[in-house]
Amino acid sequence: MNQMTNEKCQITNGKWSFRFAISFVILAILLSTAAVFAQKETRNGSHTSRPREAFSEADRGLVEEAIGVVCRERARDERGSVPIDDMQKRPSLPLQAPDVVSGVARAQRLLPVAKDLVISSLRQLSATYKIDQARFHSARLNRAIARIQAVKRIKPDIDARDNASVFLKSPHTITFGTIFLAGLRSDEGMVSVLAHELVHIGDGDTDVLRPLFRAVGERASNLTGLRIHEQRAEELTCDLVGSLAVQSFVAGTPNYDPLPRRLARSVEHNCVEEDDSDEEHLSPRNTLRALLTIDGTLRRGIVFGK
Repeated sequence: MNQMTNEKCQITNGKWSFRFAISFVILAILLSTAAVFAQKETRNGSHTSRPREAFSEADRGLVEEAIGVVCRERARDERGSVPIDDMQKRPSLPLQAPDVVSGVARAQRLLPVAKDLVISSLRQLSATYKIDQARFHSARLNRAIARIQAVKRIKPDIDARDNASVFLKSPHTITFGTIFLAGLRSDEGMVSVLAHELVHIGDGDTDVLRPLFRAVGERASNLTGLRIHEQRAEELTCDLVGSLAVQSFVAGTPNYDPLPRRLARSVEHNCVEEDDSDEEHLSPRNTLRALLTIDGTLRRGIVFGK
C-alpha cells in the first residue's frame, strides 16, 4: 500500500514536472514574441517621425554668405526694396502719390500671376513635406485654392502704412499700406508679398493649411535652433511660399538682371538695422536666416547665381 502510494506520488510529481516544463516553454515563447513585437513597434515608431536633418557648418556659412549677398544687392539695386525698419520711419503717403499709384498698378497686374504661383508652390510643398499623404489633404487644399482664386482686388490704405494684410471679412481683397506699396519697387518683391498674403487667405478661418505650417515650423526649428511654432510657423510658411513663387516667376520671365539680384528682391525688405521680433513673428533677419536655411535652392541661387 505504501509502495503503491509512493509510486502514485512519483507519477503525479512527474506529471506536474512535465506540465511545468510545458508551461515554462510556452511562457518563454510568449515573452520572446512580445519582445519582437515591442521591437517592431519601436522601429516603426522611429520611422514615422522625421529623422533629424543634417545641416553642417558649411551649410550655415553659406546661409550667412547668402544674407550678405541679399543685403549688398539691395543697397546697389535701383529697384531694391526699402527695409522694413526704414519704412516704419517714413511719413504716410497719400493715395495719389506717384509711387503709390504705380505700386497699386504693379500689384493688381501681378495678382493673377501670383495666385497661380502660390497654388503651384502649395502643391510642391505639400509633396516635399509629405502633407499630401494625410487624410483629407485634397479637400483641405482645394478649399485653400478656391479662396486664393477668389481674390480680385488690391486696396491701398494710408493707415496701414508699412504693412500688407488680409481681413477674413473681406476675403477677396489684399490691403497694402501706401508706404509698403512705394517701398516694393520690383515685380519680384511684389510677387513675394502678394504670395505671403494669399497663403493667409487660403488658410482662412478654418486653418486648412495648419498641417503644412506645423511641418515647415518643425523643420525650421530643428535646423536653426529658433522657436518657430504656431503663428510664427504660419508666417514663415507664407514667406517660404513667397520665395518659391518668386523663383518660379524669375524662371518664367528671363531678363538681363543677374539671378542673385532678382532672387534677392524677394527677401531683401528684411535687411534691417533694427531687428525686432514678437511672439507671432521672427525678427526680419531671423526670418531671412530661416528662409535661407530651409530653402537650399534659394541660397545657392543667391550665392552662386545658378
